[in-house]
Amino acid sequence: QVQLVESGGELVQAGDSLRVSCVASGGTFSEYRMGWFRQAPGKEREFVAVVTGSGRWTSYADSVKGRFNISRDNAKNTVYMQMDNLKPEDTAVYYCAADSRHYTWPPVRWDDYNYWGQGTQVTVSS
Repeated sequence: QVQLVESGGELVQAGDSLRVSCVASGGTFSEYRMGWFRQAPGKEREFVAVVTGSGRWTSYADSVKGRFNISRDNAKNTVYMQMDNLKPEDTAVYYCAADSRHYTWPPVRWDDYNYWGQGTQVTVSS
């Protein structure tokens, strides 16, 4: 059993930077691909980024590529997402997810992941 807890979401202004974190407990963290999704008001859940267990491979949604960076610290069972040059359209609840099954690469569908956190709210004002 894996539990994921996100933190770091807050209200920021357009152009600001923010780092959100996700701490995992249970399971073997270093073997899990870790992803970030987001869901804005009235919109469907959207893939943002994913990193492999070793941290060597990443993939990003086109909408965030060049602005967001995903990383992990396996010694701390933590995955991070550094978000730079934030825009109002980045406003969403950001969810951390774990993929232990490795069916496909990159995993960009919500059902590619089998563990989910509760989310952290990121609000970007203009």
